[in-house]
Amino acid sequence: MNKIISKDSHKKSLSEAFVNSFGGYPVGYGLGIVILPVSMGWIQEDPLTANLAITFVYASVSFARSYFLRRVFEKFGIDDNFIKLGIKLVRKIRYDFENRGSFFYSRIKGMKI
Repeated sequence: MNKIISKDSHKKSLSEAFVNSFGGYPVGYGLGIVILPVSMGWIQEDPLTANLAITFVYASVSFARSYFLRRVFEKFGIDDNFIKLGIKLVRKIRYDFENRGSFFYSRIKGMKI
């Protein structure tokens, strides 16, 4: 049984790397807020083991994030560059604001409160 493997485009790889890199910052920041205060006493008692454990946690979260993003890109076939998608979003917001007075107006106009 032959399985056809599609080749990633350069734009798709660049978009995935961009999302993975800049998406990792908030994940790492939040993880630091949680894990570093918890491990303060442990770092002073056994610095080698504590540093190895903290490094393992960061590496595991990074691996899981990379794997998850790869699956998302493959499942949804995101071929478009995220910069282009951002530009399209800004244009949509500007168009809605200029024509309707607000970006959110079109979203809430049909809602019943």
